[in-house]
Amino acid sequence: MNDDKAITVSFTGHRTYGHECDDDLAAAIERLYCGGCRVFMTGMAVGFDLAAGECVLSLRGRLYGIRLVCVVPFRGQERGFSPGDRERFDRLLREADSVVVLAEEYFPAVYRLRNDYLVDGASAVVAYYDGTAGGTAYTVARARRSGIPVLNLYKDGQLELF
Repeated sequence: MNDDKAITVSFTGHRTYGHECDDDLAAAIERLYCGGCRVFMTGMAVGFDLAAGECVLSLRGRLYGIRLVCVVPFRGQERGFSPGDRERFDRLLREADSVVVLAEEYFPAVYRLRNDYLVDGASAVVAYYDGTAGGTAYTVARARRSGIPVLNLYKDGQLELF
């Protein structure tokens, strides 16, 4: 588990994310960095997770000491990705400061294990959550139950900030 929880932020979001709030994502990362956060964990799913990891990498030149941790739920997760997303996944792994692989192979609760790891190791969560059921909903709810603040970047006044 992450020893730097106080300075760590996790990302969670939908796989359907299409870069709708990339500017807001970068601004949120910068704001959290200015508040002392240095470690940013991504769960490496297609969509928001990959975009968030890429955003952290893009800010390295301006934000000294920012670190990216890739949390891979199981070895081979990327096999079901499109070729383009597989390339993005591989690049993040190569350029990350550290990689955590939680399981050697897929099992039914492996994504929940990954989501729990992301919540348990962070002091804040940045989400792209539209209110629908699924892994993002689970992660946001678990963070809220744990008293961890969630900044939701999804553009809906009802869901802006938890």
